[in-house]
Amino acid sequence: MGFVSTIMGFFGFGVGISIGLVIGYYLFIYFQPSDVKDPYIRPLVEQDSETLQRLLPEIPSWVKNPDYDRIDWLNKFIETMWPYLDKAICKTAKTIAKPIIAEQIPKYKIESVEFEALTLGSLPPTFQGMKVYTTEEKELIMEPSMKWAGNPNITIAAKAFGLRATVQVLECSSLVVDLQVFACPRITLKPLVPSFPCFAKILVSLMEKVRGTDQCLLWLIASQFRIFCFIIRASVVVLHISLFLFGGPSSQPHVDFGLKVLGADAMSIPGLYRVVQELIKDQVANMYLWPKTLEVPIMDPAKAMQRPVGILNVKVLRAMKLKKKDLMGASDPYVKLKLTEDKLPSKKTTVKHKNLNPEWNEEFNIVVKDPQSQALEINVYDWEQVGKHDKMGLNVLPLKELAPEEPKVVTLDLLKNMDPNDVQNEKLRGQIVLELMYKPFTDDEMPNQSEEPNEVQKAPDGTPDGGGLLVVIVHEAQDVEGKHHTNPQVRLLFRGEERRTKPVKKNRDPRWEEEFQFMLEEPPTNDRIHVEVVSTSSRMGLLHPKEALGFVDISLSDVVSNKRINERYHLIDSKNGRVQIEMQWRTSS
Repeated sequence: MGFVSTIMGFFGFGVGISIGLVIGYYLFIYFQPSDVKDPYIRPLVEQDSETLQRLLPEIPSWVKNPDYDRIDWLNKFIETMWPYLDKAICKTAKTIAKPIIAEQIPKYKIESVEFEALTLGSLPPTFQGMKVYTTEEKELIMEPSMKWAGNPNITIAAKAFGLRATVQVLECSSLVVDLQVFACPRITLKPLVPSFPCFAKILVSLMEKVRGTDQCLLWLIASQFRIFCFIIRASVVVLHISLFLFGGPSSQPHVDFGLKVLGADAMSIPGLYRVVQELIKDQVANMYLWPKTLEVPIMDPAKAMQRPVGILNVKVLRAMKLKKKDLMGASDPYVKLKLTEDKLPSKKTTVKHKNLNPEWNEEFNIVVKDPQSQALEINVYDWEQVGKHDKMGLNVLPLKELAPEEPKVVTLDLLKNMDPNDVQNEKLRGQIVLELMYKPFTDDEMPNQSEEPNEVQKAPDGTPDGGGLLVVIVHEAQDVEGKHHTNPQVRLLFRGEERRTKPVKKNRDPRWEEEFQFMLEEPPTNDRIHVEVVSTSSRMGLLHPKEALGFVDISLSDVVSNKRINERYHLIDSKNGRVQIEMQWRTSS
């Protein structure tokens, strides 16, 4: 009899505890104190040090940190566009979350998870400031400081074991703010490319690890309440997407939200709120902690970086019926070949002296980056020993007219210009005959698309053993100024060889982006390269035809040891002038 009473007492105790917890939970949720008074507002000068310390996070970043810029214009823009951004962002969020949810639900034996409602509410995020980092690489690094106290409405319906549960992750209310997000992400746009939107990828990273809860506790919750935890994870996915769309996670992200089940806020259960908070921080840290990054491709890297896709083989055969340019009744013709949208120097044939029907039979290989948009420019010049060479005629052949791997012989009329309505093109200026063949790269020959844009390439075939290829890229200059004119160009001197960029007229901050190559028999460990910025008069200036704007001598030992350097150098004999030079040492190994 005593044993039976003991069993009954145990069950009675268990039932009583369960009923008490349920009653206490609903009393805690639905009965709120009514004697809440409005807080007393005191001026900042009357606050103590502890109160001011608590208020410090609320002060805008541009006030606390001088390196943050104020961007109120962006807040006004977002406020006006928010009704439309809300719909567009939610549509994108569903598209992104759908495959993620489909991948996760088999792990928890859930049949389906769907969004019944998804809106970010009527309150837009605000940006308290923006910090921008400038580097010498082709990238842009930003750190926006964002705050969002929103009123979203996110309702998720999960179906498992034949049962359907609807959970309101975030409730939309005009009186209660359910979601608070404070983020200061680091967003990197790289590489910068000359095609809209001018960057190929977005990288978001978490620089410091966020403290998480005990992994055993998380595993216990996940194993005992799989459906509930998956709904939390699904809400975390939505929050991750929202964080990314509004600026991404920060080094110390803060997310505050309510989770309602059957009309009651589950986050009011003692202990659960902290567990979910730490779960979110742990999930964000695992996904974005440096060196891990959230990488979003914007453009195809091959098209963005315009990597080579093939080789155009051009054989200049002959020209016929050229016009006389010299006083003695003859001409000295030669041909220049160049692809449009290509900054490399033109290919030149030899000069055929005193010949109006020259034959060259000279062959050239030109790297092709976009056969659909590029064209071959053919220019015929009359060589002059003194003075400027006279142009005898030109023509253009689009590469899309060439069938791959099929040689084609073309005869082109030489024109004055490429204007089809110009009457001067009706004059006969002669013809030129070319043999062309476009060879696209095979999969084995195609450059690696996954390599970083700053990675040093290998030297081409034919590079001397023990030597290499020195590549000098002249990017830009700043604050260069001449006394009489400023039409800057860069002059490179290396081992008695001189190279020049194109001049930029009337510009104190010119940008060239031109590449020069020097094939060497041995590493230039003890050599220097002379970089000089000069200005040449754009007119026939007799008093000041040339003017030096500054120079610098760069040691090449660092280039050989590091394979690549990209620095900005102060120009000697210039007040504030600087020039950015990138150099690479490419070897066959």
